Amino acid sequence: MRRASIFQLILAFFGLTPEYRSSLFSQIHEIIFHGNGGYDWHTIYTMPIWLRNFTYKKLEEHYKKQEEANNKVNNQLKNNSKDIQRPNINPSNVYNTSMPTKK
Repeated sequence: MRRASIFQLILAFFGLTPEYRSSLFSQIHEIIFHGNGGYDWHTIYTMPIWLRNFTYKKLEEHYKKQEEANNKVNNQLKNNSKDIQRPNINPSNVYNTSMPTKK
C-alpha cells in the first residue's frame, strides 16, 4: 500500500529538475567555452550561484558588445562599397571590337 505524502512537493527528494539541470550545464559550458581558458569545470560547478550568474552575464555582455562592434564595422564597409563609382561597361561593346588579324 502506497502512502500519500504530506508534503506538497512533486518530487520526493531535493535535487535539480531536468529543466534547471540542463540550464545549469549549459551555463557552465558557456562560461568555460567562452572564458578563453580562464575557467575549468570544477571551479565553475562549485562556484556560488550568484557569482556564476554574474560571470555568465558579464561574458554575455562582452560578446554582445563585440558583436555590435563587428556589425557596425560591416555596415560601414557595405556603405563604403556602395559609394565607389564603377564604370558602366557594356559587354556588347567589348566583344564587338575588331581584333587585329595576322596578314
